[in-house]
Amino acid sequence: MSKVFIVGAGPGDPELITIKGLRAIEQADVILYDRLVNKEILNYAKPSTKLLYCGKNPNRHSLPQSETNKTMIALAKRGYTVTRLKGGDPFVFGRGGEEAEILSRNHINYEIVPGITSGIAAPAYAGIPVTHRGLSSSVAFVTAVTKEGVNEDVHWEHLAQGPETLCIYMGVRKLPYITQMLIDNGRPLNTPVALVHYGTTEEQQTVTGTLEDIVIKAKEISNPAMIIVGEVVNLRERLSWFKEIVSDELTSGTLS
Repeated sequence: MSKVFIVGAGPGDPELITIKGLRAIEQADVILYDRLVNKEILNYAKPSTKLLYCGKNPNRHSLPQSETNKTMIALAKRGYTVTRLKGGDPFVFGRGGEEAEILSRNHINYEIVPGITSGIAAPAYAGIPVTHRGLSSSVAFVTAVTKEGVNEDVHWEHLAQGPETLCIYMGVRKLPYITQMLIDNGRPLNTPVALVHYGTTEEQQTVTGTLEDIVIKAKEISNPAMIIVGEVVNLRERLSWFKEIVSDELTSGTLS
């Protein structure tokens, strides 16, 4: 019986994929994989497995979402076991819910395999816990891309005055806007901020600062990067454990 597995491949480090996710790769006849999936993981597929790239690059979709959906349905109806491999967790800003809806409407047998999302993993590899007793008892996972019709002022007021830690996805290009909106809505200028580029991989690079100066310090950082806002960022000084190619000091220009 055919089946589609919607699998979270984790944040980048190939060893962070789950055992269940690995099994879905091993048994797949066809794998549809995204841009941020570590290609090393694909080595676990059978030699006969067909690999289809359907990643979405910034400002340029290699394969439209509608075509990805049609491909999954067509392959499943032909009797193939399909693994839809997505970076991070498929249900955290990964369109996994949309794809599951499509499969359900077309009466396709499917299974969701959660993955480790970069909103937790990238900070952890940078030595930043997203919660910590005495510093943060709440965390929000946020995308910088708001849906149409959202009142931006209300949205950012809620974020600025609500969760103690913010993990912001897809926000590098909007960093000046994000920092200004948080400041305008009550977050202090000295609130710690970190950007973690390619978190959990050998290309990881972390820059820290505050809402007041992070835009200048992180001007060389590009996507993909996770933005972390909150007092927990200060713990990096004590908890940093993962060796990065470029240090905070060198990146921010503060090395003496």
